Amino acid sequence: MDQGYPFVVAVASEKGGVGKTTIATNLAVYLKALREDLPVTIASFDNHFSVDQMFAIGRHKGSSVAGLFAGTPAAELACLGEYGVQFLASDRSLAPPDDDPGHLCRALTASRLSGILILDTRPILDYFTRNALIAADLVLVPVKDRASLVNAASLQQALRQAGEPLEKMWLLPSLVDARLRLRQEIGVREFLVFSAQERGYQVVDTFIAKSPKVEGLATSFTSRIHSVITHARGTVVHSQLRELAGFVLQRFDATSELRCQSQSPGSATSGRLGRRQVNDCPVCGNRAPGSAAGFAFQDLRSRRRGRLHPACLQALLIPTGLKTFLPATGMLLCVSEGPGFTGPGAATTLRLFDSEGEAVASELLGDPAGTPFEPMLEGTAGRSLNEFAREFLLVLLEAGPPDEAARFATLRRRVLRDVLGRDKF
Repeated sequence: MDQGYPFVVAVASEKGGVGKTTIATNLAVYLKALREDLPVTIASFDNHFSVDQMFAIGRHKGSSVAGLFAGTPAAELACLGEYGVQFLASDRSLAPPDDDPGHLCRALTASRLSGILILDTRPILDYFTRNALIAADLVLVPVKDRASLVNAASLQQALRQAGEPLEKMWLLPSLVDARLRLRQEIGVREFLVFSAQERGYQVVDTFIAKSPKVEGLATSFTSRIHSVITHARGTVVHSQLRELAGFVLQRFDATSELRCQSQSPGSATSGRLGRRQVNDCPVCGNRAPGSAAGFAFQDLRSRRRGRLHPACLQALLIPTGLKTFLPATGMLLCVSEGPGFTGPGAATTLRLFDSEGEAVASELLGDPAGTPFEPMLEGTAGRSLNEFAREFLLVLLEAGPPDEAARFATLRRRVLRDVLGRDKF
């Protein structure tokens, strides 16, 4: 993982009492236990001080989490705590410094923090929760009942409005009583998984069981909160948290590999892959146009973003015949797939959609190697064609409208639903 931006895991729910903080704090401990050489840091935007009570060593309370929004690099704020986990101290008077939901994302780009950062959020979709959602590479949403499942829609909507990929959000059944049965002998976990998938959510392939012993770890005559790994290893929650940590590490490793592929030594563009901004037009290689003049693009796999010159895109499309069908507003989708992404069997397809997400035209390009599309595809994805997996490149055919982020997210969802035939994005 690069040293400029950590892999960020946000644990979020608008409903209280779903085990959010227990999951966040113990996840940090299990990640460190499974991979001792991996830096793990945790911070909470809530004011219950559970993070401090689990990780603070003696009187070393650490620096306030407010420093993340005050310009201090996170690496300087993090204090080494129990279990080898770094933490930032909670702050009872934490107040929004501005109205920018992308503040934390930019701050972490210059954080010099490596490894994994876990953010425990408030049970409300406020300034700090929105910042955590946008900054996150992975969003875990604990759900324990129908109400918390319904509330997950507001988190998804917040991601959509910010132009964030919905696939980074995963629901986690939590505080599940395995003895409880609903209608037709359906268990609570089965109900939550089925209901979540029916709504188009991704669900982690494990759950966190309800355990009186685990719940009692936060209740004692001292202020210390104990971890499951040290005081409840005999419970099923121990193995479940281990499985959850394994899931997070898989996502971390996959993202690490992509970051290594997309960052060349000495590159002027660095930082988190998910917020990787491309400064040059990927067609001509010259400086990208401003927000009022350029077409915004996003590569879904690498989540690289940037702008390209409208004239460059139009010139690129002339040989394809799609120039005739280019709508005034809408979206261009470039899909690369097939047994190989260069050579025989390669299949790169261009698809045009209007402003309502309806298909307008499409054309199969075949092998893009050696064509004008090669530098464009490699420039947007940040890697060579022979490193491609199944790729989706989206270009918003509008020159920087005021509501561009929302328009991009809305059209992307409609376009991908049409192409993939499922409500995943």
